[in-house]
Amino acid sequence: MADLVNLTIDGVPVSVPKGTLVVDAAKKIGNDIPVFCYHPKLKPVGMCRMCLVDIGMPKIDPATKQPVRDEQGNVVIVFMPKLTTACTTPVSEGMVVRTATEQVRAAREDILEFLLTSHPLDCPICDKGGECPLQNLTLGFGPGVSRFDYDAKFHNEKHVPLGDLIYLDRERCIQCSRCIRFQDEIADDHVLQFYDRGRGMEIITLSDPPFDSYFGGNTTDICPVGALTTADFRFKARPWELASTQSLCTHCPVGCNITLNTRLETKTGGYEIKRVMPRQNEQVNEIWICDKGRYVHHFTRAEDRLRHPLIRRDGRWVEATWEQALQLVGDRLKAAGAHVAAVVGDRIANEDAYLVAKLMRALNGAVGMSPSVPAYYADVVRAFGVAAQTDFARLGKGDVILVVNGDVEEQAPVWFLRLRQAVVDRGAALVMAHARSTKMHRYARAIYRYEPGRAAQWIAERSEELIAKDLKDARNLLIVFGDEQLDGPGARALAQSLANILIATGHAGKAESGLLALYPHANTQGVFDMTVGSGSAAASHGANGKFDPDVRREVAWLIGVGEAGDVPEADFVIVQELFMTEIARRADVVLPALSFAEREGTFTSGDRRVQRFYRALPPLGEAKPDWWIAQEIAKRLGHSWSFQSPQHIFADLARNIPHYGELSYDAISKSEPQWPPMGRDDLYYGGTVYDNTGGLGVRYACDAERDPSVVRPYEVVVPEPTIAGLERGARPLYRDGELIRRSAVLAAHIVPRQAIA
Repeated sequence: MADLVNLTIDGVPVSVPKGTLVVDAAKKIGNDIPVFCYHPKLKPVGMCRMCLVDIGMPKIDPATKQPVRDEQGNVVIVFMPKLTTACTTPVSEGMVVRTATEQVRAAREDILEFLLTSHPLDCPICDKGGECPLQNLTLGFGPGVSRFDYDAKFHNEKHVPLGDLIYLDRERCIQCSRCIRFQDEIADDHVLQFYDRGRGMEIITLSDPPFDSYFGGNTTDICPVGALTTADFRFKARPWELASTQSLCTHCPVGCNITLNTRLETKTGGYEIKRVMPRQNEQVNEIWICDKGRYVHHFTRAEDRLRHPLIRRDGRWVEATWEQALQLVGDRLKAAGAHVAAVVGDRIANEDAYLVAKLMRALNGAVGMSPSVPAYYADVVRAFGVAAQTDFARLGKGDVILVVNGDVEEQAPVWFLRLRQAVVDRGAALVMAHARSTKMHRYARAIYRYEPGRAAQWIAERSEELIAKDLKDARNLLIVFGDEQLDGPGARALAQSLANILIATGHAGKAESGLLALYPHANTQGVFDMTVGSGSAAASHGANGKFDPDVRREVAWLIGVGEAGDVPEADFVIVQELFMTEIARRADVVLPALSFAEREGTFTSGDRRVQRFYRALPPLGEAKPDWWIAQEIAKRLGHSWSFQSPQHIFADLARNIPHYGELSYDAISKSEPQWPPMGRDDLYYGGTVYDNTGGLGVRYACDAERDPSVVRPYEVVVPEPTIAGLERGARPLYRDGELIRRSAVLAAHIVPRQAIA
């Protein structure tokens, strides 16, 4: 345990770890010292002076070096001649802090009065109105009147675009530098800076293109006023109009916790997502999200969403009832017998994938996942992934992070933020191996190169050298890897070779150690666990989720499939989708599914944390959840399934899938206090962040933890690179896809597929 320091704050004794700042020590006992520039995730700067307090220290006898005591035996306290900033002052033994004296009260009034001399006071039209720290603190600590003349206010240009996603209102800015410090300290994108001095000082962008960062939206959350707003939300709604639902981001393997703010729209008569906000989970995303997670939500209410079942008749699409569509699907599946294949996309929930696989097992059919390449190595990650109690925040000096063949910022942006902090702030060593350069290379202690597509060959050939040179003395070893320019067998060989490194160095199954795969989507691991990696299902068709292209099926059932290469040949094709995609256009029956925002369920993140998301929007049209469709099809095939909700399905899958055996909705839905405490009651302290009441999730144990007998090296077969593998180029965050292209705010950022090399 860290050394504890004892002090008194407003007469209340408190013990906190050495190095704790006074503002945080007060927070520990519920004493909220007001701040503007301070943020618990940023380095203190003491710029705004709002946190001024009266601090006293024990008087020390120069001769004895001991505290001086009065006649009653009490330690004599000598207070500083001036007030001190609580956000820059660490606690010390015997310190006495007073936060409510007349001098402190007057100082707070003066600071607020001064700030308001240049503030426009346009609260009725400000996007921050209702959740504004300046507004709240002025009401709580400010003067009733101002001595300054309104006509003397300093006016400046309003609504200045710092880029196409973030707008600056120069009049509202209070020069706290939170935005600049976030971009410098957390994102390492040095795109903002102060310009000029005095009352003319303003925020400017330094990058070309302007405000070039994947994390810019976070600056609007931590801005203590309405100076920064997003192009997606500004002037769209007021905070008190919004309903809030806790959810999960679907766009990468991190599993960021988010809150969906929704409102009934009078123009359309329907509910819409107005903004996506971060939800605190210190184990997952802390309080940050990337801009893709923030802005790619418009697909949930896109005009071209599928709303009714469709059946192809005489070469054209005809709207059908659910009964007609399901009966046709049931008849074709019944006639096909075992000559059926299902492919499940990795964006859908665990409960959906589980029921599809359950039905395929009953039919003796085949089940695979899309995209298929991760299915080749997801079992290796499950066996030797990060340990159940791993916490990236504990990685630091003595630990090694090895990144192989992956671009962490592009493929898992918030993992990039967290791993960068482990290296830059806490001293972990970073070793990079890639055919090209990435942003993560900036922080590397050692860099290795290999020819494109030869990651598996390079690791197999250089493992012993790598261990001896860079990894042998590692306290903990975290290995992050991607499957760029690899086909399935090549990706599996890479994963197995990396697992062998964990075994050789003694880190398999150990906390803060293990494999971390840069999967393409939010539930890649979960869909694998439910389908091709669920046990007996894998044995019927192989454990790679890829179908034999020479075997033509009578029926193919495609649920959320995004890659044409994962579609088996079939005489009759059923597609469950949100949109009429290219794959759906070739189908015989198209069934409209719900988006993640319109239903509930669970995802399993890339580090095997099972988390819950909740329904924020009513269904669109007649669309149904994928699990409901699977159950209704099963009923028409003679199965008496009667699952009423995803919660009931999860209980069934927990009984049948060993890795999930100790999990339940109750367990993954539990929340507990987190530090630093953030949420709706602490707007001034942490920004516009939502606290977590929907559950922190649970990471299930990897095989190396569950059963040490599996800890034995793989016999790796390293194939030569294939053209198909080499064509699987980089996976940029804003790559083109069905979902992102429906968010106009990101249109200028989308990377066309043909441009991805």
